[in-house]
Amino acid sequence: MSEDPKPLVLHERRGAAYWITIDRPDKRNALNAEVIAGIRAGYRAAHADAAVRAIVLTASGDKAFCAGADLQKGTGFAFDPSRPNGDYADLLRDAHAATLPTIARVNGTCMAGGMGLLCMVDMAVAADHALFGLPEVKVGVFPMQVMSLLQGTVPRRTVREWALCGEPFGAAEALAAGLLNHVVPAAELDAKVAWLLGRLVDKSPTAIRRGKVALRTIEAMSFDQAIGHMEGQISLLSLTEDAREGMAAFNEKRKPGWTGR
Repeated sequence: MSEDPKPLVLHERRGAAYWITIDRPDKRNALNAEVIAGIRAGYRAAHADAAVRAIVLTASGDKAFCAGADLQKGTGFAFDPSRPNGDYADLLRDAHAATLPTIARVNGTCMAGGMGLLCMVDMAVAADHALFGLPEVKVGVFPMQVMSLLQGTVPRRTVREWALCGEPFGAAEALAAGLLNHVVPAAELDAKVAWLLGRLVDKSPTAIRRGKVALRTIEAMSFDQAIGHMEGQISLLSLTEDAREGMAAFNEKRKPGWTGR
């Protein structure tokens, strides 16, 4: 009997964090159908586990976070025109709807579709040797789906230079443009991710969950619409168990015990 093939995406809960790791270092952790499905499955599993407080998305090795789509013959840019949605776009939709806070641990090169993975998370920490880029124009296409997220993360003129020229850039430029939260030496990457997780997992899961949904809801609203919506949301949030516990803990000068309700 043959053994099951090794999964291309690894899932592991470490304490209160759920780690999703692309495990194709020999292919520069490139995206194919199985990788996309594995990441989506990881998001679902993390949200189904009440003990999870955050998601970390990363990849194996120290060379590449994700080099984009696997462009081997027969795998690159394969679309089914009968389907209204594509797998990669659905992954971005899943991530955009996530109610858990998410961190990208960028261990190396991040190109093309990998930039979409980077943009679909809330925060990102990168090793200082990482390279970034949108090289699609070099092979006759354009980072269409990535743009749906990238234009809301990085200034418009910077995004256009990256997309129209297709040239790589370093971690310092990515940090300055707002694509990353932190850049550290590779040897300090895990420590910095752990530090950021520590600042997340002790906070109210209810406040974070409702806050993420509220932020997503007001993205396309005018100021008047947004302030009206948020005024209602803070009233609702104040009725939750976590809000009551947070106020009680503050007044009693103790750490809160969150129920996530």
